[in-house]
Amino acid sequence: MTRTARFNPGWYLVAPLLVLVAVMFAGPLANILWLSFTDPEPGLTNYAALIEKDSLRRLVWTTVHICLITTALSVILGYSIAYAMANVAEVARQRMMLFILISFWISVLVRTFSWMMLLGRKGLVNNGLIELGLISEPIPFVRNELGVLIGMVHYMIPYAVLPILVAMLGIDGRVLQASRNLGASPAQTFWRVYLPLTKPGIIAGALLVFILSLGFYVTPAIMGGGKVLMIAEYISVQVLITLKWGTAAMLAMLMLGSVLGLLYVLSRFMKLSEALGGGRT
Repeated sequence: MTRTARFNPGWYLVAPLLVLVAVMFAGPLANILWLSFTDPEPGLTNYAALIEKDSLRRLVWTTVHICLITTALSVILGYSIAYAMANVAEVARQRMMLFILISFWISVLVRTFSWMMLLGRKGLVNNGLIELGLISEPIPFVRNELGVLIGMVHYMIPYAVLPILVAMLGIDGRVLQASRNLGASPAQTFWRVYLPLTKPGIIAGALLVFILSLGFYVTPAIMGGGKVLMIAEYISVQVLITLKWGTAAMLAMLMLGSVLGLLYVLSRFMKLSEALGGGRT
């Protein structure tokens, strides 16, 4: 078959969209990359600051470890919720799914301020604990790392639930039954059969949560109260207040590079289509 015969005319229809994506997506990325090397002066000054400045190293460490904790807690809690949803009747599952979907419709700002009201010094949680005599002084739930984690985990759980649930619903029940018939206990069946089969969903959920957490802005900014600074909030400060566009661009490229690097490392161990929940019939 000749090269001409193999050409698909449908590409003529797709080409304008590809050009649009290149202009609207690749163009701004190239501009940010350019700024990271040229503002305030050409060179590697902005990237060298990551090594030279303790404040930037602390910023990166704070962001990474909060994102890792958020990812771990979200996946653990999300797995529990998904497991419950996968093992109930269809009607009950649909009702539970409705609650998951409703969480996507509620503004992150509304949810964050709701947590501030619940966890504040005079909030419902502290007042309730004081009334029960469990504490004598309010517990500082907010304006610290604990508050940031509570708000972020609450927001991210649905993003972990959905891919894990898809993986669970794709498991053939006959495989689990075969394990039981061969003498495995329920615990052995779960750890040696069920859990490995849900690994693609776990990885997909963890990736999604971690990537979203890296660029999370509203909840850390409000519940951290300026005391827990993450990269997204720091970029906002550099762009809107200090006008250090080069530093902001460098941090943005750092986040993008981290995500791409994570995907590359993952691709060395398994197919990305499998990790992201694809490749199933």
